[in-house]
Amino acid sequence: MGYFIICFVFLYGLLFGSFFNVCIYRIPAGLSIIRPGSRCGTCEHPLAWKDLMPILSYVSLGAKCRYCKALISVRYPLVELLTGILFVLVYLKFGLTFLFLKYLVLVSILIVLSFIDWDHKIIPDRLNLGIGILAVATLAYQPEITWIQGAIGFAVGGGFLFLIALLTGAMGGGDIKLMAAAGLMLGTSQIIIALYFGFIVGGVVSLFLLLMKIKGRKDAIAFGPYLSIGIIIAVFYGNEMMARYLQLIN
Repeated sequence: MGYFIICFVFLYGLLFGSFFNVCIYRIPAGLSIIRPGSRCGTCEHPLAWKDLMPILSYVSLGAKCRYCKALISVRYPLVELLTGILFVLVYLKFGLTFLFLKYLVLVSILIVLSFIDWDHKIIPDRLNLGIGILAVATLAYQPEITWIQGAIGFAVGGGFLFLIALLTGAMGGGDIKLMAAAGLMLGTSQIIIALYFGFIVGGVVSLFLLLMKIKGRKDAIAFGPYLSIGIIIAVFYGNEMMARYLQLIN
């Protein structure tokens, strides 16, 4: 039964990943994510069901559009695969519980906003608002933390990046809102861990991009994906890390 559920969750993750690809493309353009149906980004031909099977369609079509033979970006199946893997990891961590649904929604929003930020250097307000609404709803329905802890997490997550933005101008408003909303959901200790790992991952990747001359010193670097990685690490391991840290200093 356990393996069946894992396969079921993974397949659903692939399907949602396919939908997330639509969101990543359409939300920044101000388009509906529902209508019209999926189309080829090059020839605009409507896609049939057989063109939309996650990963399988990409492989069977040889990474080309069935109609105009334009190349299909490898990122489409990678987003689908990433979503499937993260869905399974959330299930393995929380089981079929309320927390499973809570963090499945959070991870889904983080996937979409990360790729939008990577492409356009923006984090749409509606996605940050979605995390905030999810945080308030879960605090009201089945809280893991108190409202006070959520409020402090909100102030720490958003306030820290706001201070950096004031001093250096290096953080965008979307990053500030993201960590404020995440702090409201995760609380103080976990948002600190999310910030720590977000900056570690972001610093390492940014240094690599600079050394490889992919980015210049004055080029803007999307930080939302790295903050999202920090949030996901905090969700999976934050409590254990904080407990271990407190043991070491006591």
